[in-house]
Amino acid sequence: MDGFGSDFSAGGSGGKMDTGTIMEQVKVQIAVANAQELLQRMTDKCFRKCISKPGSSLDNSEQKCIAMCMDRYMDSWNIVSRTYNSRLQRERARM
Repeated sequence: MDGFGSDFSAGGSGGKMDTGTIMEQVKVQIAVANAQELLQRMTDKCFRKCISKPGSSLDNSEQKCIAMCMDRYMDSWNIVSRTYNSRLQRERARM
């Protein structure tokens, strides 16, 4: 949380962070957290699906399985994200 408490205070300006700056930092942190969660879930699911006997290296079939699994997972994530964002935009337009 470095950067939030040190520059922000409730009164006056004079070099203090404004609400817009804080909101942008929060949005960036949320985006990073979402990307980390996506990567972790994708890794867990594809590892469980593709790696039957963990070892020091991956054979060709495991490499192909992991690559295809990750591609499908990302494609699915992107479709869901686009659909969700589209729905949010429609809801906002109604209001």
